[in-house]
Amino acid sequence: MKPVATRTIMAMVAGAAMTLSACAGNPPAELSRQPSSPSPTPLTATPSAPPTKASPVPATGRWNTTGSLITGRAEHTATLLPDGTVLVAGGVADNREETVLASAELYDPRTGMWAATGSMTSPRSQHTATLLHNGKVLVTGGYCDAITPQCVSAVPAGASDPDGAVATAELYDPSSHTWTATDRMITARSNHTATLLDNGMVLVAGAEHSDGILAAAELYDPDTGKWTATGSMKTARTQQMATLLRSGKVLIAGGVGPVSPTTHDALTSAELYDPRSGKWTATGSMAAPRTQEPLTVLADGRVLKTGSDGAADPAACELYEPSTGTWSTTGSMVAAQGPVTSTLLADGRVLVAAGFGVPVALAELYDPATGTWSDAGSFGESTYEHTATLLRNGKVLVAGGLLGDSVASSAELYDPAPGT
Repeated sequence: MKPVATRTIMAMVAGAAMTLSACAGNPPAELSRQPSSPSPTPLTATPSAPPTKASPVPATGRWNTTGSLITGRAEHTATLLPDGTVLVAGGVADNREETVLASAELYDPRTGMWAATGSMTSPRSQHTATLLHNGKVLVTGGYCDAITPQCVSAVPAGASDPDGAVATAELYDPSSHTWTATDRMITARSNHTATLLDNGMVLVAGAEHSDGILAAAELYDPDTGKWTATGSMKTARTQQMATLLRSGKVLIAGGVGPVSPTTHDALTSAELYDPRSGKWTATGSMAAPRTQEPLTVLADGRVLKTGSDGAADPAACELYEPSTGTWSTTGSMVAAQGPVTSTLLADGRVLVAAGFGVPVALAELYDPATGTWSDAGSFGESTYEHTATLLRNGKVLVAGGLLGDSVASSAELYDPAPGT
């Protein structure tokens, strides 16, 4: 299923990459909840002085290789489990997406090695994986080509649409290392978002479907294993990013959606979901259209969004202030190119790792105190569509990804401690 999906966005990003584009994502870390009061009506981005691109400074921290994945993969998910190990699941085994994976494996930071941990009930890529309050991992939807024999035989009848979006969902139990099917979603989805709410339920929103781009959203209840419909987004979108704010509301921004009755393109709009009412309200729009790059919640509650597909300055970054519902510009990235991953470190800085369109994979660090970026060195193979996971020891595990005409099995560790 690739009509609007990664292939379209790759073309958009590829053009931006020629001018050093960047994108980001992956909001980790538990943050204390504080109320915010976003405006229920659209707001414009807050004007500010154009940031000056800084010159690269000597790299801080250091990169080291660690054990390789058992199976090379991209477009997979990576989830930090309660015991400190990392669950990697699904994805594709080639850059043409002809082999979609059901296999899963665990990374043990104590040994630096990977071990197989069973296979999902259905192969899938472009899916989501959410750690529930009960310690299990909920995997939802994704893509499995409807004409590929492996998908036809593995995906139950009626559980996918003609373009390959999947409606199935399943649970991984770390205590038994087993996968079990749970109730199917109401709608088949790929390139959607899944957000764990404070009440333990999971909000799934947007996506691609054979009928087009979706505005519909639904909720998963771990206590019953059932899905129920909730309010639809104001704007249909896919490849958007979502994050839970301290207020308990969910911020969704950007993505690809309708910009005219006959055209889909990257979006600037953003909106908020209120779990108490089940309704969505518009909030401030970004200054530039952005897709795929995850939202990163900073220690002070603001939200960092990097990368600007189609913008005049593709390295520009923005900050969302939940108390006012407005966006403002912050320092531009120096060299990292998208699509990238973004990880909130224990010290409050944000690590962005990128490998698209460059011979050497690059990383940068964002300092919220100064709004500036610095060099975080280069690492291993120049991969993109990889995953980045903050470990309990403060290091970041970067695993897999697309590598030119193939996929990578390599894994790297970033240690924020100053290098020598």
